[in-house]
Formats: sequence, structure tokens, C-alpha cells
Amino acid sequence: MQIYFAASIAGGRSYLPTYRRMVDFLKAGGHRVLTEHIVAQDVLRQEQPFSARQIFERDAAWLESCDCVVAEISNPSLGVGYEICYALDCSKPLLCLHARGLFISRMITGISRPGFSVADYGAEEEWQQRITAFLGAVSR
Repeated sequence: MQIYFAASIAGGRSYLPTYRRMVDFLKAGGHRVLTEHIVAQDVLRQEQPFSARQIFERDAAWLESCDCVVAEISNPSLGVGYEICYALDCSKPLLCLHARGLFISRMITGISRPGFSVADYGAEEEWQQRITAFLGAVSR
């Protein structure tokens, strides 16, 4: 599957090690992660040559063409929030994951649409199980 992985860049990078493990997990499952570049330490430098318009158009095209979206939402991010809305408008299956114990915006947790879910996790095995179950449902 082609997966759009969404996670905070400009909003903060404190969960970067988790983002990396999630992307590695998706790739190990044989999936193509369209947004793999966001787990690079220097992603902002890598994207410097591109205008905001070019990044928007690229990411929108990826959202339109992906099979599903996995979003790590522990760190609030305007960009990730917009990606979630865009994916919903495209009727993409979407899994939002966050570290247990965090308050997550009710604009996200209140969404009630087929193919959309929000789940918390503690241990790494929990988010792995949640991703595996989500991808299994998407591929049916």
C-alpha cells in the first residue's frame, strides 16, 4: 500500500524517534511511505529549495493518491490538522495515533466518519498492533 504518514515538523519534533520507528515499521511491512522524508533530522533544510506552494501541491497530490493515512498526533501541529481534514475530504481511511495520557483536540476526537479512528498507545507494541489492525481493515 501507499501510505501517507503525517507527523509534526514545524510544530515540534519531540516525538521524532517514535515517528522514525513508525515509518520503519510501515516500510518493514512492505508498504511505501510517501512522506518518509519527514523523519529526517534536517527535513526543514531538505525542503528549503521548494516554495510553500510546491510543498502544498506535492503533499496534496500524495494525499489524493495514497491508499490511507497514518497520523501521529501527539504533538499539536497545524499542518497535520490540515492534512487530516484534506484526507477526510478525499475519503481516505485514516488512523490517528497519540501517546496515552495526552489531551487531544475534540475537533479530532469528535470526528465520526467511516474509516476514521483515533487511538492512544503506551508501549511500542500497542501502536504496532493498532497500525496492523488498521492496515488489515483497509486492505479488505
